Amino acid sequence: MIQRIATITLLMLGVLISSVTSYARDASTGVSDAALYDRLGGLMPLSVVVNDFIDAMVSDAVMNENPVIDAARKRVPAAYLKYHVTAFVCMATGGPCGYTGRGMPESHTHLNINARDWDRMLEIFVEVLASYDVPERETRELVELLGTTKDAIVTAD
Repeated sequence: MIQRIATITLLMLGVLISSVTSYARDASTGVSDAALYDRLGGLMPLSVVVNDFIDAMVSDAVMNENPVIDAARKRVPAAYLKYHVTAFVCMATGGPCGYTGRGMPESHTHLNINARDWDRMLEIFVEVLASYDVPERETRELVELLGTTKDAIVTAD
């Protein structure tokens, strides 16, 4: 029990130090040149955002109007998606993670994702980011990063 409390305390202290360091760096220069991964706070906050994002998409009525997406959501465990999306976002934002999942076309072509599905997913993503007060610059960069995958994901008319 004491070891668990000590671990939690150390984690909280690490987050606090990281936040203070980030704030001091940004305050002194006006803009941080750190990797997007670091500006977002690292793996812990990324995984929390991905968790909420996947949960919101899995239960979204608009997304599930696509029968292929709905069937896939029922077949593929959300935890599996969360793991791969977290690893991908971590890697793509400059973090230390390695993504070992399938490529974007292989993961999405069979889902018949159209522009409406993409727009709804993007809307959900931005709503989740806003719920965590992700700053405008980082939100914009994440949306741009996500945009680089659009041609590989949106394959249906």
